[in-house]
Amino acid sequence: MTGDRLHPARPFLAASVAVFRNGKVLVASRGRAPWEDLYSLPGGQVETGETLEEAALRELEEEVGVSARLTGLIAPFEVIEREADGRVKHHMVIAVYAARWLSGEPRTGPEAREIRWVTESDIASLPTTPGLAGILAQAFAHDRRLPPA
Repeated sequence: MTGDRLHPARPFLAASVAVFRNGKVLVASRGRAPWEDLYSLPGGQVETGETLEEAALRELEEEVGVSARLTGLIAPFEVIEREADGRVKHHMVIAVYAARWLSGEPRTGPEAREIRWVTESDIASLPTTPGLAGILAQAFAHDRRLPPA
């Protein structure tokens, strides 16, 4: 994590995406801090001039090589980590989207060490980033409301 993201002067805006394929969602173990080796959704920081939706799809392609069609915004998710003395260590506001897989077989890389397609019941057995289980419960509920792919 770059120096400006550690003990930031302001929150960072990010987007991530829960991609569904055949009733399973794509998760990847993080290759970098924070939360290295924990499973999460592909995503990352929004670039200047980029919409949240564009960022979510770009990060999905860059991190794991998958293309998808967004189906809805699941929730904003805020991460605030503090040092023992109370200083803010990390502060991210993440727009989490749901999507349906279009193309590309997931590939690992520097930001995604291991990739899995998992069922909703599989989540409890994985080491995940804080709050991921709750976000995925919402994403699975959203996906079940959509017509079959």
